[in-house]
Amino acid sequence: MRLESDSSQLGAGVSLPGVVAARCGAKVILSDNAEKPLCLENCRRSCAANGLHDISVLPLTWGEVSPELTQLPQLDIILGSDVFYEPRDFEDVLLTIAYLLRKNPRAQFWTTYQERSADWSIEVLLNRWKMSCVDVDLETFDADKSELAGSSLPGNHSIDMMIITLETGDLGL
Repeated sequence: MRLESDSSQLGAGVSLPGVVAARCGAKVILSDNAEKPLCLENCRRSCAANGLHDISVLPLTWGEVSPELTQLPQLDIILGSDVFYEPRDFEDVLLTIAYLLRKNPRAQFWTTYQERSADWSIEVLLNRWKMSCVDVDLETFDADKSELAGSSLPGNHSIDMMIITLETGDLGL
């Protein structure tokens, strides 16, 4: 698979989605919390371990419009793996995504998440920031969802995916 796009991974952690995108040919920028230098170092180590030496690692904190955020180049895809973990972070994540999508109106935010509580929803926040989302059926990846994102542990451990974009009327076209 060859992925020809410019991508950024927010809240990269160990950087797996960004590393995979880079290995598939995407130009990738990794980011994590500016207040957690060890997370940024983990991103660098993941890149080095995978022979990826041309990936930028930037300190970006959700909800803050920093110089690093404003100076990001044009993006096609923004990746976020399980960034909707803590409800107190949901609005900060979406504020950052809203900023990036307005700066890159044709970009998409691809994210995976685990539903941890039916009470935790981003729908109101998506409306507030004039974004919409489409759920992606994991069977479209030509694999059994339970094999892709399942677990034998008790409880709901399935992983879901969605793509968030600006609402069509908010593209300024």
